[in-house]
Amino acid sequence: MAVVEARFRVMGSACHVAVVDGDESLLRRAESELRRLERRWSRFIPGSDIDRLNRRAGSPVPVDPDTLTLVSAALELHRLTGGWYDPTVLPALVAHGYAASRHDPHRETRMAARALAAPAPGCAGIEIDVVACTVTLPVGVAFDPGGIGKGLAADLVAELLVESGASGALVNVGGDLRVTGRDPDGDGWYLEVENPFDPEGFVARLTVADGGLATSSTLTNTWEGGRRHHLIDPHTGRPSTTPVVAASVVAGTAWLAEGYAKAALLAGPRRGIDLLESGGVAGLVVLEDGDLELSTRLGVYL
Repeated sequence: MAVVEARFRVMGSACHVAVVDGDESLLRRAESELRRLERRWSRFIPGSDIDRLNRRAGSPVPVDPDTLTLVSAALELHRLTGGWYDPTVLPALVAHGYAASRHDPHRETRMAARALAAPAPGCAGIEIDVVACTVTLPVGVAFDPGGIGKGLAADLVAELLVESGASGALVNVGGDLRVTGRDPDGDGWYLEVENPFDPEGFVARLTVADGGLATSSTLTNTWEGGRRHHLIDPHTGRPSTTPVVAASVVAGTAWLAEGYAKAALLAGPRRGIDLLESGGVAGLVVLEDGDLELSTRLGVYL
């Protein structure tokens, strides 16, 4: 089967798109769609849906239907993970020094209230109006798409490619990826889980027929000489200090995989694996000493 591929940068990440039984026009469409979603979802772009939500807390804000999907998925993940995944950690993240984009420091997150390094307020007061296509954040709450946005974007674009005529597709947005449809060899998509201590190596090789794979790590997206990172514990409002340095998850969709990977890392080694088991997803955590802990369901993919 013919496979065409493209690599580019979007959402502040290296992206890889592969299409089975497609052509260059589908690759261009995939890149265009990812850039459109970035313009809607980036907290750093003035006028994006997320920017407007965070500056107009307390009022209903009209958003794109895909943004409605994003917020709905985030609320569902918050429920499924018992609050370990929490999109309202943004004020604490900003207070700890992650206000400006790492790739364009002239772009900064704007919010209606002063950022404080405090526990996350949670999602209980976020309102979604499907008919009016609006989202309302409570006063004092800000929304961070960072723990789910790349995975959901990969899902949407992979599904779009198959709907547009491809037999199969792989969409990888900064390590959060989705595979769907026919794979090049006919026996599953072969995916590698990167070694957080060695980007050229891997800790596991998996075979996924259709689904998402995502990784979260405290060793990437750091500042102050690595002393701070972007994974905020919603219960404390501080960067995670568990022995887990990376978590990788396989799930039916990339947005589920991304959210559960973040939650498992924040919850810590044993509790993180228990979280994956109770959620019906598969994964592993890498500890600071290099040891691995695997969920029982991961054996299906190894």
